[in-house]
Amino acid sequence: MSDMWTDPEHDPRSYGNPVGELATYREYLGNYRLTIAMKCEGLDAEQLARRSVPPSTMSLLGLVRHLAQMENHWFQRVLQGKTDAPRLYRTDESPDEDFVGAAGDQDLVAEAFGTWRFEMAKADLWLDAQDDESIGREALSEGHPYHPRDILVHVIEEYARHAGHADLLRECIDGRTGQ
Repeated sequence: MSDMWTDPEHDPRSYGNPVGELATYREYLGNYRLTIAMKCEGLDAEQLARRSVPPSTMSLLGLVRHLAQMENHWFQRVLQGKTDAPRLYRTDESPDEDFVGAAGDQDLVAEAFGTWRFEMAKADLWLDAQDDESIGREALSEGHPYHPRDILVHVIEEYARHAGHADLLRECIDGRTGQ
């Protein structure tokens, strides 16, 4: 138990037996979102913005900004075709603004977490309107065919990869490790 992040009885993540393809994707996505949030809990702005190892610009705050951008891109721009939506934390001059612009400022931290929560809520609204059949149906985005299930798996993959980064970043900050 001493090496666990949280007491299993108080772990907010679910480990049920979801029924159906979409329910499975939602459970994994929800658990990874919670894992990232848990890895950021209890840290101040400076700790959240602390870079891993030079020359990397990766930080927990950068990950939150990146994940907000990623949710916006896949759920709004691609799955819903809202290509006119502004791109978050990305400009022509700074395509990595999500990481580069992550600084130890409390207002920046509040904005990043607020944006991430807002993008997750918008994504969840889209997910609420789907079912197993609709996520398997081919669609078009900017003239290119895709299946929503492939994008959902990619989003889960993105969270899984960054949850691993978050584990290492948090351990560098205060030594805390665990599930």
